Amino acid sequence: MEIKLTQHADERCTYGIRVSLFDSTGNAVAPKTLFWSLIDLAGVVINDRKDVSVASPGAVETIVLQGDDLQIVSDANRQEGRVVIVKGTYDDTVLGADAPFRADIRFVVDNPTDVASTG
Repeated sequence: MEIKLTQHADERCTYGIRVSLFDSTGNAVAPKTLFWSLIDLAGVVINDRKDVSVASPGAVETIVLQGDDLQIVSDANRQEGRVVIVKGTYDDTVLGADAPFRADIRFVVDNPTDVASTG
């Protein structure tokens, strides 16, 4: 599943991504395992954020990105795309135990210096 967030992140600031999981009947469920990675649009891992494990995940988790997670790679860019890949397993009454899930969450990082100079 791919999700596109409309709110942009500012370079080197703090950006939270709230993650909720629902089973096949629509009930909120805590995953058994939860991992996330941060990549650019070319698939390059950003700031060594690959398969970061969330200990004892709940039905709602917030992935907090900040500082180097949100660094613009090229100062010439006004914006750069990022993807947080969320994956793990959960128990579902219909699909069974240890059902895998994955979501690609796309968002944009703005270069605030460039945005301010155009405004």
